[in-house]
Amino acid sequence: MKILAIDPGYERLGIAVLEKLPRQKEILLYSECFKTSAKIPHHERLTLIGNKIKETIEKFSPEVLATEKLYFSNNQKTALLVAEARGVILYAASSNGLHVFEYTPACIKIAVTGYGKSEKRQIIDMVKKLIVVPKGKSSDDEFDAIAIGLTHFAINKADK
Repeated sequence: MKILAIDPGYERLGIAVLEKLPRQKEILLYSECFKTSAKIPHHERLTLIGNKIKETIEKFSPEVLATEKLYFSNNQKTALLVAEARGVILYAASSNGLHVFEYTPACIKIAVTGYGKSEKRQIIDMVKKLIVVPKGKSSDDEFDAIAIGLTHFAINKADK
């Protein structure tokens, strides 16, 4: 099974594609931190996000989208922008036939570290222990996307 895992964001979007073959360990096929510039209009940034998701789906042919559920932030403006980006992500995945799964931040932390209040550093350290991540990857957003993908495999026992 191949999955597209997304850590949703507006300025920065964590993207990872993971695969699990029968009776084998998960492998990371691709990851990046996709950025949009604050210098371009809002609707164009959303279009860039949608196009990036579509390109990734076309290139890797995942069956599933795993993403983080939106949690409320103190900054309502940021929360609304991320919600709009999530809408574009969900639309792109659904319109391309992907099954969509959403996980809370606490669920992701428990699946990856065993503790629902883990710090960012603990998640990154565990991701590096659970899956081979190419050297040079340092973006928190990328590691979060990989963690979301690993969460999906752990919860769904995807061994198909």
